[in-house]
Amino acid sequence: MAIGVTWLRTWPVPALLAWGGGWAVWVVAARVGVPAGLALLAGLLPALLMLRYAAAGWRRAVVLGGLPLSLLLVTGVDAVPAWAWLVAGTVLLLIYPVRAWRDAPWFPTPHDALRDLPAQAPLVAGARVLDAGSGLGDGLIALARAYPHAVRVGVEGGWLLAWASRLRLGRAGQTGARVVHGDFWRAEWSGFDLVYLFQRPETMARAWAKASREMRAGAWLVSLEFPVEDLQAAGRAACPDGRPIWIYRVSGTENSTGGPIRR
Repeated sequence: MAIGVTWLRTWPVPALLAWGGGWAVWVVAARVGVPAGLALLAGLLPALLMLRYAAAGWRRAVVLGGLPLSLLLVTGVDAVPAWAWLVAGTVLLLIYPVRAWRDAPWFPTPHDALRDLPAQAPLVAGARVLDAGSGLGDGLIALARAYPHAVRVGVEGGWLLAWASRLRLGRAGQTGARVVHGDFWRAEWSGFDLVYLFQRPETMARAWAKASREMRAGAWLVSLEFPVEDLQAAGRAACPDGRPIWIYRVSGTENSTGGPIRR
């Protein structure tokens, strides 16, 4: 199989190969007597090979920084018992289950990121908004600031993140938000007036296809940072840090759910 096959670009495959390969090289080099500095340099070779398959800048940082960061946290392979690796792997799967590997890893939405959104995507009081992939609830907090009278629902695939976000939102007084543990790709979007995502560029076409198929005419699909390729946005806003917010409106011609959105 050629090295440039598509699956190598599926996140987080490049990071996993870089980290696993780096640790394997470092362990072998250290055990045959290679000095620690040279062993570390050798362990970075898999990461350098995987950089080409991690397009975004933050992904490249994750690919390249995994081995050095882990070496700072671990004094040596023999010092870590097998059960510790098992616990760490289990926690990782709870946070980021296998079925979500094709989606974006958890990155929080700044709480003031959506403050200018209502000017271009207005909603009436009681409108229902969905944070698809809600993580620890930061997007729901941002949606509350933008639409304080909306009913907010978050769908999160990681069991641990869903549980932690419920606890966090409750302590923060975010009583108007509900977090559901599940796959937002399988969840029904037809009951929502606005769906918000902070996903990956590769998944935006799928998100638009789902929105067009399930949401009512006049509903909104909002994406932080990543647009739907080859689709004209209905509007565009910006986070305070300059990142774009892409705003799309469902025409209703592609789906059969029927009925105009509430206004």
